[in-house]
Amino acid sequence: MQLGLLTVVVFLNSVALVGSGGSGKALKGKRQRRISTEMSQGCAKGCDLCSEFNGCLKCSPKLFILLERNDIRQIGICLPSCPLGYFDVRNPDMNKCIKCKIENCEDCFSRNFCTKCKEGLFLHKGRCYAACPEGSFAANGTIECSGPAQCEMSEWGPWGPCSKKKKQCGFRRGNERRSRKILQAPAGDASLCPATMELQRCTVQKTQCPEGQKKRKEDQGRRDHTNKETNRKEARDSRSGGKGRRGQLRGTPVPVTSAP
Repeated sequence: MQLGLLTVVVFLNSVALVGSGGSGKALKGKRQRRISTEMSQGCAKGCDLCSEFNGCLKCSPKLFILLERNDIRQIGICLPSCPLGYFDVRNPDMNKCIKCKIENCEDCFSRNFCTKCKEGLFLHKGRCYAACPEGSFAANGTIECSGPAQCEMSEWGPWGPCSKKKKQCGFRRGNERRSRKILQAPAGDASLCPATMELQRCTVQKTQCPEGQKKRKEDQGRRDHTNKETNRKEARDSRSGGKGRRGQLRGTPVPVTSAP
């Protein structure tokens, strides 16, 4: 009886050992198969680590990995720069190309900023529109919308002299001006740009206008001339009147009496 029990125990132990050995071989086989799919030799140029089923898994420094979908698999390839429709993300571990997901965007700079819209759409502040938003216009026949804030203006010039009614004398309070030029206007329309002239009040010491002094002198000169002419005329008239009287005296007949 004891011999029979001992035989059963020995048999069970041997079965357990065989089972454990089989599972160990199975795990080892899986591990070997997993390792065999990841290799560094035989990878494409620029790829440091690749897989038989998923292409490149890690690119060389300065290169970008791009994952392309093939049915249910993603295959990695290494590129010097990201293609149209992707933007690059640089990381210490690996640089990646990320697909643009902005609506109607053909190419982008980042996750939230489009740089090129699909044909027939207008680009405005990193988004795509069927028409430029209110207050903005397509600049110079392009498909990029711009507004008045994007006018290119020159620097302000210096303030001009203080003046009033186009004169620089004869007042205490006036205005002074300064101006600037429009270098470039959206769609060539200068009315969309900011003001080109500024006006501010100014105060100066009142001075007499030279033309006013000259005018007074001219008026005084005319009056003096008129007075002189009047005096001359009166003098001529008085002289001509005296001559007439003397002539009358000379021509009066004197009665002559004859001797008796």
